[in-house]
Amino acid sequence: MYSTLPKKRYKHTLEFLQKHLPAPATILDLGVRNPFSEIMEENGYTVYNTNGEDLDVLPQVVKEYKVDAVTAFEIFEHLLAPFNVLREIEATKIITTVPLKLWFTSAYRSKTDMWDRHYHEFEDWQYDWLLEKSGWNIVDTQKWTSPINKLGVRPILRKYTPRYYAVFAEKKSLK
Repeated sequence: MYSTLPKKRYKHTLEFLQKHLPAPATILDLGVRNPFSEIMEENGYTVYNTNGEDLDVLPQVVKEYKVDAVTAFEIFEHLLAPFNVLREIEATKIITTVPLKLWFTSAYRSKTDMWDRHYHEFEDWQYDWLLEKSGWNIVDTQKWTSPINKLGVRPILRKYTPRYYAVFAEKKSLK
């Protein structure tokens, strides 16, 4: 079933998505179309992606879609102000993953692609706080490691230290 999934995190992400939003469902996946967009479609979801807009500058683009849920898989760490996008989302469910801050390595920064940089690498409590403060109730979370097949201290630490953090949250009611 998962033999076509190129990465361990795709397998975990898909399982987390299916647990909280069974197909068929309509999703706005923040970020441009990517291999995981296709995996979601292959598993019965209807997926819309944003078109590469700068979500820090244009957070309101998320209002253009009427969907069952919003997903954001490794997106919020690239934004300066993810709070603004999270506040604009009108869907009542969100499923996200972010890379966790690792004490043994610095934040990721591509030297050739300014869009491929992490402004944030969250600790779990920081990300929870961001979601809660922006209007979301956390329902479930999960962490997983990201081992790599190389020799060295950091590859060994990656086998035991969680790298990815998944969160399913629902919009707080406006009482």
